[in-house]
Amino acid sequence: MPKVIFNRKADFFNSLKKSVDNYFTTNNIKKTGNWELYAKTLVLVPMAIALYVSVLIVPMHWAIALSFCVLFAVVAASIGFNVMHDACHGSYSSKKWVNDLVGLSINALGGNAYIWKFKHNVIHHTYTNIEGLDDDIHKHPILRMCSSQAWKPAHQFQYIYMFGAYALSSITWMLMFDYIKYFSRKIVVSDMPAMTTLDHVTFWVSKALYLVFYIGIPIYFVGTLNWFIGFMAMHAVLGLILAIVFQLAHVVEETKFETAHTEEVHIANEWAVHQLAGTANFARDDKFISWYVGGLNYQIEHHLFPRISHVHYPALSEIVKAKCEEFGIEYNESPTMWTATLSHIKLMKELGKKPVVAVAA
Repeated sequence: MPKVIFNRKADFFNSLKKSVDNYFTTNNIKKTGNWELYAKTLVLVPMAIALYVSVLIVPMHWAIALSFCVLFAVVAASIGFNVMHDACHGSYSSKKWVNDLVGLSINALGGNAYIWKFKHNVIHHTYTNIEGLDDDIHKHPILRMCSSQAWKPAHQFQYIYMFGAYALSSITWMLMFDYIKYFSRKIVVSDMPAMTTLDHVTFWVSKALYLVFYIGIPIYFVGTLNWFIGFMAMHAVLGLILAIVFQLAHVVEETKFETAHTEEVHIANEWAVHQLAGTANFARDDKFISWYVGGLNYQIEHHLFPRISHVHYPALSEIVKAKCEEFGIEYNESPTMWTATLSHIKLMKELGKKPVVAVAA
């Protein structure tokens, strides 16, 4: 795989880290989750279970059942943003066994914690927006997410059809891409660490249970056609929510991209400044969105301090923003989710235009 070398000068991050550490020390609080996060867990997980069971055993009009499937997707996405995400980053609890256990919530939703941790924690967080390494912007069959990727005529319309692609993202992730990564042992060009016997058993058992709980049992209770409609509606909403939240954080007009297609790539910025260049916040002042997406609208703070729980990001954002102003570094953010969405659409429309090839004189 290409070797990426960041600028070793780390004046900005060293100064920022000192200020952040001082915040936690002065206020005598832990960097991991607190009652706020645990309360979310006690609300979201039982709600998802209740919706699942209700659709199967409670007689209801088909429209209500379908709305329950959609609502299940909305709740499941929030479990992923809040519970799973913090746990898999090791920030849900100060106890490793708790993080490992709670992190398996991604397996319960259809994914795999082992693969996700390497794909997200290691690859995405290290090589954010570096095309050729970051799996989240890797070559998509029908989308062009940065200017270094090959252009195809269909890309002219990607700003329209991309939402359909996003709606398919969760079902293809859980039923196809996890298996491709498992058997290839690679995330783009990066080799995954060897899996233990427990990792292998967990992968296959949880994938089998997914087929049982999301396909077998529902078909038994509601029939094949009703299951198929509800299953596809659930995944369409789940995929759309997950994809949009990610895209608003990294694929907008303000963010920058790098390319790693050679053996050695030198990044001009230190790692932390590179994270700021490739990441953007949105709707920082919207308390509902912050609650629902698990602080992932504070994506800058998350990328700089991924092992700090999202419940602390609102406070940290003021520290980070002030430090960026002190060092003259751009702090990318959109005031609302709507403005961030428009920015994403505009960028995807621009990337869909046929590149102009310079003609030699």
